[in-house]
Amino acid sequence: MRRTAMVIALMLAAGCGTADPPYRPQEAAQPAPARSTASAEPDSAPASSPEALPTGTRTITVADGMRVRVEWPANPDPLIKVMADYYVGVRRAIADGASGYRHNLEYEAEVFISDWIRAFTDQGESIRGTARLYNLRVAAVFGKGAQVNACVDETDVQVVSAATGKPIPRQPRWMRTPYAQSVLAHRGDDGVWRIRSHAKSEERCTR
Repeated sequence: MRRTAMVIALMLAAGCGTADPPYRPQEAAQPAPARSTASAEPDSAPASSPEALPTGTRTITVADGMRVRVEWPANPDPLIKVMADYYVGVRRAIADGASGYRHNLEYEAEVFISDWIRAFTDQGESIRGTARLYNLRVAAVFGKGAQVNACVDETDVQVVSAATGKPIPRQPRWMRTPYAQSVLAHRGDDGVWRIRSHAKSEERCTR
């Protein structure tokens, strides 16, 4: 039954599309993406690097006080980069106080995540700390559709005031425990994989 549901989801991702499933962090208000000149630490490689995909743990500095540790698997599938770029890009947007994010997103996904980001921006909030992206993998590929899964640990990240840098009084509950992230990607006629929507994941992620 679970496999049938996944196949249906991938067919929708490859076809005409459907309404976006709820994004996992539903309880938080978030900000938007802006381009940052921040560079990766000396011992790290950005997820957006055009070279061969890295392996092992790499730390990416996305903004002042905000880093993402990406745990790349051995012999990573290039599709994993779609998820890694997306996660890092959205967090960079939040940290930079941007108003949206569009890189390698189809229209509906762009609108959805940009609204999610602006929820932070409109409240003058940003993020600081170190996030961890791990257990990256391609769950399934069906024609021009694919499902990419990952685990996210943001327990060392705090939502802060963009003006003062101080943590806000009420931190989002969804950041207090690792959670699963799953996206449906679609390969366009130009050969580029873009995220079309988020998918529900029942996977349990541990630290």
